[in-house]
Amino acid sequence: MESRALRYFVAVAEELNFTRAADRLGISAPPLSRAIRALEADLGVPLLERDTHSVTLTTAGTVLLGQARPGLDTLEAAGRRAQRAGATTPQVVLAVKADNDAGLLDTILTRYAAEDAALPVTVRLCGWGEEPRLLRRGEADVALIHGPFDGTGLDAEPVTMEPTVAAVPLGHAFARLGTATLANLELPVTGPTDTASMHGYQRRLVDEHGIRDLPQLFALVELGRITALVPRSVMDRYPRPRLAYIDVADAPPSVLSIVWPQESRFTAVAALVRAATELEPSAPATSLEI
Repeated sequence: MESRALRYFVAVAEELNFTRAADRLGISAPPLSRAIRALEADLGVPLLERDTHSVTLTTAGTVLLGQARPGLDTLEAAGRRAQRAGATTPQVVLAVKADNDAGLLDTILTRYAAEDAALPVTVRLCGWGEEPRLLRRGEADVALIHGPFDGTGLDAEPVTMEPTVAAVPLGHAFARLGTATLANLELPVTGPTDTASMHGYQRRLVDEHGIRDLPQLFALVELGRITALVPRSVMDRYPRPRLAYIDVADAPPSVLSIVWPQESRFTAVAALVRAATELEPSAPATSLEI
């Protein structure tokens, strides 16, 4: 089964229309239709049900679509990584959300530069939650991510762990006390190591409000629209006159990890992971024993 045939099938399966799929692929409809029929003949099962008005997926087509998407992503990712590795000046692409590195990025890059396998590093700044997708698509080689995150196809090592604090408006009932519980703040109550529901809460904030960076997040906090949970390093680096940070004793800690694709065999990535996980005790966060 050729990757081109799979790409053609995915386009038709997503569009459920041969004309739109052909336009998307930059070809005409007749050769696209022939390619899909050839794929069905090769597999020995119908993938699509067609009539003069509609196109629908068969059970076999639904299964193939679910398998083909990640398969094509993996092929494209492999191509991107090979291009970077074989470039005249090879480089490592490190994905990180701006201001989400616990203040450690400079320290990590300085340590990495001393490694024998070190290559030039391009830092790719991204929005919340984009790092895993960039890694799986081969658009980044390694990433710094605060957990939890979708780790499908990825490996990770913890870099640092720090307390989680709440950002609230200056006039908030608990701002003067300087401390509260998750229940006080009407946030999901979790156990000391249960980050899943907390992650769900944070993810909803990002999705519902279209938040991409800290200024947007803080603006909504100051307006009293949301309560945000952030690593303590954010509090230390971003004081704001209309905002208060308060300790939340029962919030799970914030863990920053360095993450890379499971199939990576790039020695430069291994060196960067080593530099990140062997920080000096004087680094500006609490090192996590691993």
